[in-house]
Amino acid sequence: MSSEQHADLSRAFIERQRQRLVALRNQLLGNEEDALARERGFQLEHGDEAEEEADHAQDMAQREVNQALHDADKRRLASIERALQKIAEGSYGLSDLSGEPIPKNRLEATPEAILTVQEERRRETGG
Repeated sequence: MSSEQHADLSRAFIERQRQRLVALRNQLLGNEEDALARERGFQLEHGDEAEEEADHAQDMAQREVNQALHDADKRRLASIERALQKIAEGSYGLSDLSGEPIPKNRLEATPEAILTVQEERRRETGG
């Protein structure tokens, strides 16, 4: 373990986290491919058909939901990639913002965490 590594994190813990992160990344990438395939199938099925206004509104609402899910997955994938990079650098478990240790229980719950809970909240609220 490097000298900058969070002292409470063993090599075995970090390796388990790396494996979890890779599995999460693969899962999210698979979900993205499934969503794209469903969208292509929908477009093929409904292509040039005349649509009623209600159907069109429902389709637009579903597309907005799909876009929000895609955006959330994209942000999570970026955090997963950063966490994997931090493992490779030897800084996993330390906040990207402050360098403070991220509690082990947070890392167990959210292996892609790269900020402390307080820093994450401040970022989400724009503080």
